[in-house]
Amino acid sequence: MCGIIGIVSGQSVSDRLVDGLRRMEYRGYDSAGVCTINDGTLVRRRAQGKLNNLVAELAEHPAPGTIGIAHTRWATHGAPTTHNAHPHATPLVALVHNGIIENFRPLRDELLEAGRTLESETDSEVVAHLVSAEIEAGAAPEEAVRTVLPRLRGAFALAITFRDYPDMLIGARRGSPLVVGYGEGEMFLGSDALALASLTQKIAYLEEGDWVVITREGARVYDDENTLVQREITTSGASAAAVEKGNYRHFMQKEIFEQPTVVAQTLKSYIRQSDNTVALPQMDFDLSAIKRVTIVACGTSYYAGMVAKYWFEHFARVPVDIDVASEFRYRDPVLEEGGLSLFISQSGETADTLAALRHCKAAGQTIAVVVNVPTSSMAREADLLLPTHAGPEIGVASTKAFTCQLAVLAALAAHLAVKKGRMDRTEEQEVVRHLLEAPAALNAALDHDDDIAAMAPLIAPARDVLYLGRGPDYPLALEGALKLKEISYIHAEGYASGEMKHGPIALIDEAVPVIVLAPSGPLFEKTVSNMEEVRARGGQIVLISDREGLAEAGDGCIATIEMPRVHPLIAPLVYAVPVQLLAYHTACVKGTDVDQPRNLAKSVTVE
Repeated sequence: MCGIIGIVSGQSVSDRLVDGLRRMEYRGYDSAGVCTINDGTLVRRRAQGKLNNLVAELAEHPAPGTIGIAHTRWATHGAPTTHNAHPHATPLVALVHNGIIENFRPLRDELLEAGRTLESETDSEVVAHLVSAEIEAGAAPEEAVRTVLPRLRGAFALAITFRDYPDMLIGARRGSPLVVGYGEGEMFLGSDALALASLTQKIAYLEEGDWVVITREGARVYDDENTLVQREITTSGASAAAVEKGNYRHFMQKEIFEQPTVVAQTLKSYIRQSDNTVALPQMDFDLSAIKRVTIVACGTSYYAGMVAKYWFEHFARVPVDIDVASEFRYRDPVLEEGGLSLFISQSGETADTLAALRHCKAAGQTIAVVVNVPTSSMAREADLLLPTHAGPEIGVASTKAFTCQLAVLAALAAHLAVKKGRMDRTEEQEVVRHLLEAPAALNAALDHDDDIAAMAPLIAPARDVLYLGRGPDYPLALEGALKLKEISYIHAEGYASGEMKHGPIALIDEAVPVIVLAPSGPLFEKTVSNMEEVRARGGQIVLISDREGLAEAGDGCIATIEMPRVHPLIAPLVYAVPVQLLAYHTACVKGTDVDQPRNLAKSVTVE
């Protein structure tokens, strides 16, 4: 969601704060701000909109100082205006906040009754005033924060600076990530390691409930019982180059074209090529004893889970439930003894998914996590950590993380089938052979980029677009519709092809493009029948298939996209590419903001 960075140094911090915000702008871009301390004064600069607006503000009104905090915001409480932008401040205290303070209304009422003046509509400003009130009553900063934190309900990461303590920052986390960075004569706070990549590689991850006091000399970390604790200092490995677009126009385009490489990297960590078998990380439980799998995820990760359901049930014959994370806990799900709960997340910090994980853990489920950030909260709480190796994904609309998730889930499905005695060594080697074909097939799919770009003007004028698919291609239809919605703002829906006649066909006319995902194979003829139903009603069909499929059914389509012929196992990975590229090029034609689409943020750390 929002991005936080703080620096305590002996040198000017303003430019480095802004550089840290650039690395986190994908987390929030409604507004941004910095606050430094200079000559005993809090110097605060804020701007509505993209980060460049803050840069312009700082060029006209600099923020000198050797200590400071900064923030890039994704609005929750209050419109994305300058007065709602962070940092929020009183004359004594300034802070930045990622998350939601759920009980801010009674706290706000309490402050107003006490005669305090609040200038914003946000929940975050309440915390600044609560801390400030404690200091005004004589408390030291550590005591003030220790008093206020238990009063807050919700999820938060905080970085707080104090006018009269120009060599101290205090950070706190509950539900939202926060890392401490260690430098030479200076220290840092950040929402993630990537924010600090150009500043330091030495970091420590705060654990749930931790709060920390940092000065130029080091850090003191306290747990949720206010006990002084040690948190391991590790090497982050985050690269400052990861937030560079190179020769690509957008991060999303770069990440689409990285897929052959990162899928190959991911598969390499799950396949033992000496004997072409799947090799999962060491686990402290018996996978063969798993009776049921419960998959929980949000958005694109949920669609990866839908594909995995087909694989787990087909190969391992293990029943699978799948839920949207935001609904999971609230329906009071039945969790059978001996079940595996599988959580899928790019960031590993998604609030709904993390809450569902903890619900399942409390119910005695074995926890597996497919995640792109192996140091994230979900990763640290898992019984089985299954990292994807996509590298940092900056574009808000997920692309390479999705295909890497599919690669991991396919390997897991095969391994589960072997452990369950449903797949012998020869069959396992056949599955592995097809998985190893995926990077080359992804490259072949990317070769059609120019063709897809040429057809984007056919889609861009549409008000509504439908996507159709059968079997594992049905989740791909949902994913294609999501991508188009996210970055082009065209209303799009994905349907199982056979469901068209049960309602959605009423939407079909000559103004509605219908994107059909239909690799040749056992389900192809049924999908062709659904295409004929669309054609008979004037629908404008774009068919995505292999050469055999296009030869059989491509006549009468307004456009076709040829994919390589691949085994059905890897078809979802390969067919992700054309739906990503079609959404990307359509958005480019429309002139929308591809990497930072309106109203969206990369890491959703609030419910």
